[in-house]
Amino acid sequence: MQDMTLPTLHNRRILIVEDEYLIAADLADLLAEHGAIVIGPASNVREALALVEHEGATIEGAVLDVNLRGERSFPIAERLLALGVRPVFTTGYSDPGDSLHAELPRLTKPIDSTRLLLLLRGALPRRRG
Repeated sequence: MQDMTLPTLHNRRILIVEDEYLIAADLADLLAEHGAIVIGPASNVREALALVEHEGATIEGAVLDVNLRGERSFPIAERLLALGVRPVFTTGYSDPGDSLHAELPRLTKPIDSTRLLLLLRGALPRRRG
């Protein structure tokens, strides 16, 4: 049941990029429970970039694991930023080793779901109308 004190993601199209299956499934469930339309999850950079290419401008938000089995998700973030999408990073490391994207929201695992929802909602573009 959705907690009404948390921000809604009603019909917002959110990309999930996470290489750990259970974490990806939990994220997808959490976002769907709060009204999001989940894109993915993708488990590596290649899959994620293909989804970004396919979904393009319909993506409104993203949750990106920084480290995808040794690959960094920064190329995905760059592509999303070019589309006007501000991703939220997740990481299992205290120092993700990237100063270029330091201004983007970032959560350390284990992920606090309330904080994720708030950061994600804050990163979404405003809808007109």
